[in-house]
Amino acid sequence: MSLILFTIPGLIKIKLKITLPSVLEIIIYIFIFSAEILGEIYNFYGNIPNWDLMLHTINGFLCAAVGFSLIDLLNKNSKKLKLSPFYVTLVAFCFSMTVGVCWEFFEYTADKLLLYDMQKDTLVSTISTVELDPEKSNKAVVINNINKTILYDTNGNEIATIDGGYLDIGLNDTMEDLFVNLIGAITFSFIGYFYIKNRDKYKFAEHFIPVKDE
Repeated sequence: MSLILFTIPGLIKIKLKITLPSVLEIIIYIFIFSAEILGEIYNFYGNIPNWDLMLHTINGFLCAAVGFSLIDLLNKNSKKLKLSPFYVTLVAFCFSMTVGVCWEFFEYTADKLLLYDMQKDTLVSTISTVELDPEKSNKAVVINNINKTILYDTNGNEIATIDGGYLDIGLNDTMEDLFVNLIGAITFSFIGYFYIKNRDKYKFAEHFIPVKDE
């Protein structure tokens, strides 16, 4: 999978005739290496705090740059269509968030069908749930200071003890990933907005924006 991913930037340049700025191309290669080699093979996801969050932030930034380039290219080459800078950056932002959401769908599907653990579990010490409301009145019951969770199978046999709290199965991880993806998308959206307003003054943005070969 890593080898296939490493060939994608080159294939994009050759097959689609799209030029990737050197800075963007380097970031993409580092991102693939960090996610697949360091993250999966050397388990940086489990051993380095916030490794996953850092990569999702970068992913949000990169996807916003790709979405921006697509709509900006259309906007510049169309004689009938003239989109405002705000609309172009809004599309870039939405493109990035859509990619982030689709990735989380992929992780959930892999965990559900193949029993992976792509949506990493989180230990929490406080939960609120209406399931424990004895009156079934849809009022949340708050449980604080959870120190241990004991799991039993259907025969009543104890199968695992989880020290430190209640095991949240993926929700916190998913929402954190989407939140940092949001931060990355917003960051580039601001850069893209000012770049359209004044391309000469904000030329540094060109280091992150793919362009179509003439």
